[in-house]
Amino acid sequence: MLQRFFWMCSGADTDILNNSSKAEQTKFAGIGTTVFFTAVMATIAASYALYTVFDNHYTSVFFGLIWGLLIFNLDRFIVSTIKKNDNKWKEIWQATPRIILAVIIAIVIAKPLELKIFEKEIDQVLLEQKNELTLANKVQIANQYTPEINSLQNDITQLKNETSTKEESVDSLYETYISEAEGRKGTLLLGKGPVYKEKRDKHDAGLLELKELKETNKQKITNKETQIASLIAEQKNQEATTQPIIDGFDGLMARINALNSLPWLPSFFIFLLFLAIETSPILAKLIAPKGAYDFKLQDQEDAVKTWVKQKVHQRSQVLKTDIHINEEIYSDLTEEEELYNYKRKKARELLQQQADAFHQSQQKVIG
Repeated sequence: MLQRFFWMCSGADTDILNNSSKAEQTKFAGIGTTVFFTAVMATIAASYALYTVFDNHYTSVFFGLIWGLLIFNLDRFIVSTIKKNDNKWKEIWQATPRIILAVIIAIVIAKPLELKIFEKEIDQVLLEQKNELTLANKVQIANQYTPEINSLQNDITQLKNETSTKEESVDSLYETYISEAEGRKGTLLLGKGPVYKEKRDKHDAGLLELKELKETNKQKITNKETQIASLIAEQKNQEATTQPIIDGFDGLMARINALNSLPWLPSFFIFLLFLAIETSPILAKLIAPKGAYDFKLQDQEDAVKTWVKQKVHQRSQVLKTDIHINEEIYSDLTEEEELYNYKRKKARELLQQQADAFHQSQQKVIG
């Protein structure tokens, strides 16, 4: 039962194999086994690859089974269409397109399994890439807000400098009128004279201006600090909003790119393994000598070809004969006087009817 299943997988004619030798039966069972397990590996590989896309076990397994059946059907078709003949070069030329297709299938099957085998290494590469993307994302977002924040901070610095400059001016006026009162500078007269009063009034006016300036600049600084805090909060919010996108950077294409950044030699040997598995049924057919199964299959195909040629030739001869007979019959009929007189009578009646119809139509026109 199991052997017949693998015969079916190989695409061979089971009726012919039943009457073939044990060696032929074993050979085609081996070919069918290879085709079957290639489809199994394709199912596993596709299921894992699709899991990285859909993140759902049932969906991944369902489409993985469909992909496995597709690969099974392709492999079975490839193997079953390779026919043995006496010319090896003709066989190789016949198998070349199928080998190319087998290489493509091997690549498609091997890549998802490579992703699973090197999963830990790929995760490490993706982690490094995510960290780089996080830093780059923060820099890009910061570039959007930094100029405005720096401008506000410069405004705050200018307001503080303006207040400090005014304080220094008021302090200087204070020192001036105190020195005048003590007689150390100015008129050098001890006491509070008119000059002292003038300088004291100037200081008091500057002090009042300083007080108003401090209140005004303090309000301005508070407003600008509020704007800076709002911009910083908005920047942090945008970083938090975009971070999940970076955290989700682990799809199929990202993993393939990460795999390509790893050393190529291990992946290449895995590809060679699947290439050997995928092409082994084809190579087995090419290398194996022409066996009893191939002779019996060729005999059946030749018998069908001969029968079809006979049918085509027979139809051709029947057509030629029928045409010849028809020509003879119509040739004989042309010499029969009875048929001639009958057709002459009918032609005369037809011409009379046409003349009558024409005469009636002309009378209607004349009125």
